[in-house]
Amino acid sequence: MLTRTAVRRSWRSPALAAAGGGALALAFPPAGLWPLAALGPALLVLAVSGRRPRAAFALGTLFGLTFFGPLLWWLSNLGLLPWIGLTVVQALFIGVHGVVIRALLRLRWWPVAVAASWVAIEALRGRFPLGGFPWGRLGFSQTDAPSLQWASVGGVPLLSLLAALTGSALAWTLLTGPRRRTALVAVLGTGLVWMGGGLLPAPPSSDRDLTIAVVQGNVPRGRTLAEQVRVRQVTQNHAEATLRLAEDVRAGRVPAPDLVVWPENSTDTDPRGNPVIAETIRSAVQAIDRPVLIGAIVRQDGRMFNVGQLWLPDRGAVAEYAKRQLVPFGEYVPGRSLFRWVQQLQYIPRDFSPGSGDGTLDAGGTRIGDVICYEVAYDGLVRSSVEAGAALLVVQTNNATYMLDGQRGETLQQLDMARVRAVEHNRPAVVASTTGISAVVRPDGSIAAMTEPWTQQVLVERVNLRTTTSVWLSPWVELFAVLLVVAGLGAAVVGRRLRRADEPAALR
Repeated sequence: MLTRTAVRRSWRSPALAAAGGGALALAFPPAGLWPLAALGPALLVLAVSGRRPRAAFALGTLFGLTFFGPLLWWLSNLGLLPWIGLTVVQALFIGVHGVVIRALLRLRWWPVAVAASWVAIEALRGRFPLGGFPWGRLGFSQTDAPSLQWASVGGVPLLSLLAALTGSALAWTLLTGPRRRTALVAVLGTGLVWMGGGLLPAPPSSDRDLTIAVVQGNVPRGRTLAEQVRVRQVTQNHAEATLRLAEDVRAGRVPAPDLVVWPENSTDTDPRGNPVIAETIRSAVQAIDRPVLIGAIVRQDGRMFNVGQLWLPDRGAVAEYAKRQLVPFGEYVPGRSLFRWVQQLQYIPRDFSPGSGDGTLDAGGTRIGDVICYEVAYDGLVRSSVEAGAALLVVQTNNATYMLDGQRGETLQQLDMARVRAVEHNRPAVVASTTGISAVVRPDGSIAAMTEPWTQQVLVERVNLRTTTSVWLSPWVELFAVLLVVAGLGAAVVGRRLRRADEPAALR
C-alpha cells in the first residue's frame, strides 16, 4: 500500500515537468516572460532527478508536450493534426533529453554538462528529421533580456547556454543541501554573466545609411485556408501601397527610399508567365523609381521555387534568390502517397524545390541577404549571406495562414528571431510580412518601427549599414556543447561501472 509520502512523490515529478514546460512556453511570445527561460530547465532537472531512465523519458516528454503545445498553438490554424503531430515529435526529443539529464546528474560538474545538453538537443532537433525544426530554442526568447548582446559573441547557442546554465545553477541550489551557500553563489555568478550582455561594448557604426521602405499590403482577414489559396488580390494590394508611397515621396511627406521590400508571396504566381501581374508590378516599380524586392512563385524546368525577386525601374526582374530551406508539409510533402488522406494537403498540390546560393542580391549597390520566412531560424543559412557580404538582412515572410483567428504567436516569435540575427551579425534587419507583423530592426536588436497585424501599412526608416562582423563563435559553442555532453555521458557510464565493481558481490 502506498504511503501518503509516496503518493505525493509520485505526483511531484510529473507536476514539476508539466510546470517547467508551461513556464518555458511563457518565456516566448506572445507572453514573452524571458526569465522563465531559466526556470523551465531548472524544473526539468528537479523532475528527473533520482528517477529511472524510463521515467526520465516520460517526464521529459511531458515537459516537451506542455512546452511545444502552447508554443506552436498557432499551427492549429491548419488543423489539429499538424499541431499535434509536430508537438509530439518535438516532445520526444525532450524525452530523450530527460534521459540524458538524468545520466549527467551523476557528475560533480553536472550543472555545466546539463546546460550544454540543452544546446546539444537544440542542435539535434534543429537538423533532424527533414532538415529539423529549430523553433523554440532558449536563445530566441532573450530579445528583451540584457543577455541579448551575447548573441554578438556566440549567437543563439551561447544565449541558450547561458539561460540553461542559470537554470542548472538554480536546480543545483535546491538539490545540494549542506552546500547550498556555495550553490547560491554559483547561481548569482551565473545570473550576473547571463545579464551582463548589456555591458558588452557596442559595435562601431559606419558612415553609410540606407532608407528602407517596407510594404505590408495585407490580405482580406477572416478568409479560410481554401480561400487564401485562390486569392489574387495580394499583388494588387502591395502595388497600390507602393503607388501611394510614391505619391507621398513626390509630395515630400516621406523621404525617398533607397530600397523597397515586399513580403514573401506578395505575388503568388510567376510574373514572367502572367502579363497582367507583371505589368502591375512594373507600374509600381516605375512609380517609386527604386529597386523593389518582391516575393514570387517561379516555375523553371518543370520545378517550382519560392523566390525573392529583385525588380529595377526600366529593367524589370533582374535577379532572384530561391528559398533553400523548405517547410515540410507546407511547401513540400515528404512521402506524399502516404498522406493522401489528409484533407489539408490538397492546398499543396505540387512540391516546391529548394534553391541554392548564398541568399545575397545586389540592390542598387547594396548587398542584401534575403532570408525567406522559415529560414531565419537556421544559423547557417543566415550566416552564409553575411559571409557573402550582405550589409542588410531582409526577412520576407507570409504569416496569414497562422493568424486566421487573430493569433500573433507565430509572427512575434519570428520577429524575435530576426532581432537575434541582427545582434548576432551586427546588421540591420527588415521583416516584411503580407499581414504583419512587419518591422525594421536596428543592429542592436531594438525595433525602429513595426506595423499592426491585418493592416495595410508602409514603414520608411533609415538604417545604418554595417560592414564589420561579430565574433561568430556560435558554431564553436555548439560543437563545444556536443563534445561536453558526449564526454559527460562517457564519464557517467565509466563512473557507474567503477562503483558497481567496488560493491561487494552480495550487494549487487
